[in-house]
Amino acid sequence: MELRELRSFLVVAEEENMTRAAEKLHLTQPTLSKQIKALETELGQKLFVRQGFGIALTEEGRLLRERAEGLVAMADKVKEEFTALDNITGGVLHFGLAESFQIKYLAREIARLRESCPQVTYHVDSGTTRQVLDKLDAGIMDFVVLAELPDRTRYEFVKFPDHERWGVVMAKSAALAKKKVVTPADLKGLPLFCSDQSWAHDIPRWAGRAMSGLTREASFGLAYNGAIFAREGLGYLLAFDNIVNTGPGSGLVFRPLEPPLHTDLYFTWRRGRALTPIAERFRRQVCEAFGG
Repeated sequence: MELRELRSFLVVAEEENMTRAAEKLHLTQPTLSKQIKALETELGQKLFVRQGFGIALTEEGRLLRERAEGLVAMADKVKEEFTALDNITGGVLHFGLAESFQIKYLAREIARLRESCPQVTYHVDSGTTRQVLDKLDAGIMDFVVLAELPDRTRYEFVKFPDHERWGVVMAKSAALAKKKVVTPADLKGLPLFCSDQSWAHDIPRWAGRAMSGLTREASFGLAYNGAIFAREGLGYLLAFDNIVNTGPGSGLVFRPLEPPLHTDLYFTWRRGRALTPIAERFRRQVCEAFGG
């Protein structure tokens, strides 16, 4: 199995059309078909089936896509790292970020770095803690920002300057919007929106025994989407302050939780892993700026 074949497979999976994929890869259709056939023969599985005017992945094809995306990303990362070994003023940085207003501090440090190293480029991804840590562990990402304390045996980290204040984002017309703060008793029986991670860890820490009276209507990985549902009166979003627009004209309001609930953010990297020169330079810069 060659990386070239995996790259071709991923393009075909994205386009769901052999002709368009061949054009995108600058290959003839017979050549591309031959590569896909070689993969199917090597794996002993059918990867695509005809569907309407295109093709679709089989169950085996979806499994290969999941594995191939990681392999190709890792290969690209290795190439980037070795290309940058002798270049301390350029290179590529890969970040996995949690949603937070404090990301502004990281953005400022990236801007500072690019003032002295204009050749630096960067990629930003987002996801749950498990998703970004998997990519950090695999070496696909250089740094991740976590909204929970990292495992000190596996990761090193520095805390962001501020902390996140939890509250409820709701429609301006909601009855709870008249209150200055929201208690666990206020939320009893109401349809709540919250991420899986926060519902399992942060909210129980706040609600205590009252947790049994809280009902999660839906899980949202992105607060923005949850806020749209809240604005339409479908429920109440438990989220950090300043993560969605609750200003005039938004149709939304934010009310802090009582008792107060706060979460710290951590700039995190893999313990014991060698960083590229530019990544190490950025790590030192962030630690100095954040007081780590």
